[in-house]
Parts: sequence; C-alpha cells; structure tokens
Amino acid sequence: MVAMLSRQTLVLNRNWQPVGVASVARSLSLVAAERARIVDPADFQQYNWADWAKRIPQRDEAFVQSVTFRIRVPEVITLTEYDRVPTNAVTFSRRNIYKRDRFTCQYCGIQPGSEELTLDHVLPRSRGGTSTWENCVLACMECNKRKADRTPTEAHMPLRKVPVRPKWRPLYAWHDVRIESWSKFLSEAYWTVELDE
Repeated sequence: MVAMLSRQTLVLNRNWQPVGVASVARSLSLVAAERARIVDPADFQQYNWADWAKRIPQRDEAFVQSVTFRIRVPEVITLTEYDRVPTNAVTFSRRNIYKRDRFTCQYCGIQPGSEELTLDHVLPRSRGGTSTWENCVLACMECNKRKADRTPTEAHMPLRKVPVRPKWRPLYAWHDVRIESWSKFLSEAYWTVELDE
C-alpha cells in the first residue's frame, strides 16, 4: 500500500493547466479536504471524495486498500482554488544538471551511467569558475581527467552544446515520470527539457 500512496498524480490548476505532480497520498488528502477534485482521464468527469470512493476499482486498476474499502488511485486531480501557473526557476543542483545533460558526457557524447559521470566546471574553479548552470556540464571521468584544469578551448575539447539554465516546467523535478493518461493534459513540451535560447 505504501508504494501506491507514493505513486505520482498530475496536478492541474483550476483552468486545467499542469502545475505540478503530487503523491497519491497528498492528492487524496487534497480531495478529502475539498481543495481538489479527481479527474477521470477517460471522460474528463470530476469527482469529489464521496463520489470517487463509490467507484469500485476494476481488476486492472491500481487501488489503495483502507480498513473498510478500496479506493482507485487517482492519476489526475484539478485544484479548486488555484488558477495561475507558478513562475519558478529550475534549481541548480547536481540532479538537475544530470537531467539537463541527459546523463551524457558533454565532451565525447557517451552515456556511461551516473556513477561514471562527474560535474565539470567549463572555466575551472581554480581559475575563478563558479558553480552555475552556464559553467557546469556533465563529463565522463576520462574526459574530466583529460581536460583537467583547462578550458575546453585550451584542452581542444569542444562542448557538444552551450550550457544554459533550463526553462522551468511543472514536471522538471520528477525523474522520468510518465503516466500514459497524462498525455491528454500535457503537450509534448512538458515531457522534454526545453532550454533557453
């Protein structure tokens, strides 16, 4: 049951724009508090807690078991009071650098796995380089060692693309979360990381 409660639910604002992702536990608590309604992706009908609890899960549907009944796991909810899209910036972090660079060395293009990738400062820290979106890229251990304390130009190792801050998307923070029914509510842009020009 714990696994079902930690699954992800797409959160839409009152205007049905995607604004984030929440756990099933959080989504159900929002619905129980009447701050959200569950959306059935099949017919777009909205349900409050009482109506959703009456819907008996089918054999192939995910559910949460309580002491007295089973309740279907919601895949999409819409907030009842929130009607604007948040204006956030993608937080600079190691995890988000991995996501932006798609687990790919920005010098040679290999994808060896996260254990074999390191964060490289384009302008080395020893020469005044800072830890920013525009100065950090993923590098495989071999390329990082080869580049050493030099710039890409000095090391004759051109970057595959210029590092920039990604545009924020509601789903950016979630690792490869993709539930098929969400495609009815999201454009393809939400599934990919878009970079500033």
